[in-house]
Amino acid sequence: MVTLLEGRIRHPEKANRPEHEMLRKPDWIRVRAPGSPVYRETQQIVRDNNLVTVCEEAGCPNIGECWSKKHATMMIMGEICTRACAFCNVATGIPTPLDPNEPENVANAVEKLGLNHVVITSVDRDDLPDGGAEHFAKVIRAIRARTPKTTIEILTPDFLRKEGALEVVVAAKPDVFNHNLETVPSKYLKVRPGARYFHSIRLLQRVKELDPTMFTKSGIMVGLGEERNEVLQLMDDLRSADVDFMTIGQYLAPSKKHHPVLSYVTPDEFKSYATVAKTKGFLLVSASPLTRSSHHAGEDFAELRAARLARHA
Repeated sequence: MVTLLEGRIRHPEKANRPEHEMLRKPDWIRVRAPGSPVYRETQQIVRDNNLVTVCEEAGCPNIGECWSKKHATMMIMGEICTRACAFCNVATGIPTPLDPNEPENVANAVEKLGLNHVVITSVDRDDLPDGGAEHFAKVIRAIRARTPKTTIEILTPDFLRKEGALEVVVAAKPDVFNHNLETVPSKYLKVRPGARYFHSIRLLQRVKELDPTMFTKSGIMVGLGEERNEVLQLMDDLRSADVDFMTIGQYLAPSKKHHPVLSYVTPDEFKSYATVAKTKGFLLVSASPLTRSSHHAGEDFAELRAARLARHA
């Protein structure tokens, strides 16, 4: 039996299931299998430039749609992360040295894909003195040199205990600075044990202090056992840091070894979250089961600029 409670599908028989047995996905979570000619062309460009994409590494459900539009989120600094978050499908271990050719390879791919807007993310690199901040800056500068009209969005790690790292990245002038909170603070110990919630809030606040004109963005997953009031409090925390754009998407466990999905949030509750977030003052909110940080990022950036202009008109 499945019941609907507070906008979420809950399975009362859960108590009798093995801990990591995965819930059946509801009908509203459907994605088209990849395979179009443009998808394969994008895949080839990624391969030719020896690039890693979060689309593949994180098992993003939107890869078919995005790659068929020649949209790909580049993941720099290798494919091995120094953290072990319970939700993430990226491998954990000892990372390889940074590739000095990567900034140019990324810029070359951006040019070949003809991107008007690009999203650059990375694994956590706690092994590096600056957490990879200078490498982020080099990638940004390489793209600017190759395709100066391309707008750049970065999705960074938290640079925990890396003094001065954030300043290096902000000085490189990305158009959007994104750092995801991922979940509510009560879930950090199990979901994001290597991170600190209020450090991440302070990181986003500091970006605005360094450059008030830079757009800031953050996102969370739902379905990890959070309560609605915790999500609403998180919205307030982000607005206290003057964050412009918030994304909310359904958590989908990559495997039975990862944190289980504890509930599937309904489309109506996502709409409710979006409505509340807009009333709290975000310039833009994207909330749906398949929302991901970089999904429709180019269109979202255009909306962000328009919203800022309208607010200051």
